[in-house]
Amino acid sequence: MKRALGLTTAVFLAAAGSAFAADYPTRDITTAVVWGAGGGTDVCNRTIMAEMAKVLDININVINKTGGVAGANGMNYVKGQKADGYTLVGLSESNVTSAVQGGFDSKFTDVWHPFIVGGSPDVVSVIPSAGVNSFKDLIEKAKAGPGSIKACASGAGSIHHLNLLAVQDGTGAEFQFVPYKGSAPCQNAALAGEVSVVVTSVAEQQQLIKGKKFVPLAVLVADAFTIDGFGTIPSAFGDYPKLSEFLPIMQAIGFAIHNDASDNVKQTLGDAFTKAMQGDVMKKFADEKYYVLSGAHGDDAKAVFDSLESQFTWKLFELKAAKFSPAKFGIAKP
Repeated sequence: MKRALGLTTAVFLAAAGSAFAADYPTRDITTAVVWGAGGGTDVCNRTIMAEMAKVLDININVINKTGGVAGANGMNYVKGQKADGYTLVGLSESNVTSAVQGGFDSKFTDVWHPFIVGGSPDVVSVIPSAGVNSFKDLIEKAKAGPGSIKACASGAGSIHHLNLLAVQDGTGAEFQFVPYKGSAPCQNAALAGEVSVVVTSVAEQQQLIKGKKFVPLAVLVADAFTIDGFGTIPSAFGDYPKLSEFLPIMQAIGFAIHNDASDNVKQTLGDAFTKAMQGDVMKKFADEKYYVLSGAHGDDAKAVFDSLESQFTWKLFELKAAKFSPAKFGIAKP
């Protein structure tokens, strides 16, 4: 009789557990953003989480867990939590370099099931004194004097640096790359006349473009891009169609959950994410922040991050800026 009672209790608890999982979420969710408060990844996450909270009818609390190599502290914190969908990690494409730099112990998509809100496209701009009026003029000038034109694109191995290298590969031009510790120092160096060419995002440059401090020549995506109060910036692909073989390499800002989370959790968050992305708030956010919205999640988003991880990490390894070979983590060569 006791054994029968035990079996009945076990069956009841299993059924209750299944019902509880099916009801996800039943309590507040926390999203730990790996970058600082007020930054692009933080603002993006606070915006999408507020919209998803409305869909899920629960609170989503956004906190910041900064520090470590390429956002390692925040990723390791969330990795150490239960894979139950109640702790998410807010991140960006830059986090894919953490493993090869010694901050994380796994390939990105071996751990994370990502959701991509989007990102701002990179733009090639020059300072007014450069005397260049078009992207084609810049490329021809660079080809005429290989390495004579100084260009900054944030740090070595960054998404902006990879875009500059892709421009060189797709056009045959050669610039003298000058690395800085971030987009802001790079842009400030251009304002000071240390470099002539800047490759950072439209979101980062837009105020300088509107103020006529920078002359935008081309965006590094297939379509032209419009900045309110300025006008339309053409695509670099127009004069150099071969660039399509190397670009676009876009930002991927969003969040992720454990790969080990249940299918129900992934489906529930995916449905809420899709609905939130289709709302007017996110469309307004994209307009104001000069974002191109993605909405990819699951396998589609993993494919994006696998490609970015491959390109970023092997480039860092080639530049001798990686602690470990990407091969150690099973990261394929691009």
